Amino acid sequence: MYRRSVKYYDDLYHFKDYATGVERLVATINSHNPSARSFLDVACGTGKHLELLRPRFDVEGLDIEPEFLKQARRRLPGIALHQGDMRQFDLGRTFDVVACLFSSITYLKTPENLRQGVLTLARHVAPGGLLLIDPLYPPESYWEGRVTMNTLDRPDLKIAWMYVSEREDRVAKHHQHFLVGTPDGIEVFDEIHELGLFTDSDYRDAFAAAGLDTSYDDIGPMNRGLYIAKRPA
Repeated sequence: MYRRSVKYYDDLYHFKDYATGVERLVATINSHNPSARSFLDVACGTGKHLELLRPRFDVEGLDIEPEFLKQARRRLPGIALHQGDMRQFDLGRTFDVVACLFSSITYLKTPENLRQGVLTLARHVAPGGLLLIDPLYPPESYWEGRVTMNTLDRPDLKIAWMYVSEREDRVAKHHQHFLVGTPDGIEVFDEIHELGLFTDSDYRDAFAAAGLDTSYDDIGPMNRGLYIAKRPA
């Protein structure tokens, strides 16, 4: 889904406050598992969360998109970064914290995939450890027919990208259109992003099926809330 825009990803999300998000994330971990030392970021993207978490934890990352991992490896030399699908990977070890951030879990699209993904993530959580999942909007909060536009304006790079919020049953559809300008010329392309509109029950049922105890933070690292699921010690 990010095949064309991946090289611009950090520029596209220049407005994202990673530092504040990580501060909130660390505070949550300190509250629920203060002895945590190891951290796995699933759907790690370009590695910006891991860059900020690295001084505090022994970090690793996983992503399905090879181009994201190329950028993450440049940012994080010496850090173990794995290619894999969050529904079915096996790293052969567990972590004190496993996280799926920036609503990446919604790319699983269906409750069945969500349950499978949570089971896979939970298998990598150590006893007493945490699974942290950053959700997006539930079905009743999703807005249809809204036009969204984001822009970047630098001397060497200018980007305008927009989409109309559409919906098919419980899947949000964002047909994103990009206009990218560099000194080498103008590039125009589009991508379709489909996101599952999961309910609170969908998440809690998936955590329960994985044997995890669940609580919820209304704010979370990105003001979208945060599910905090703990494996019994």
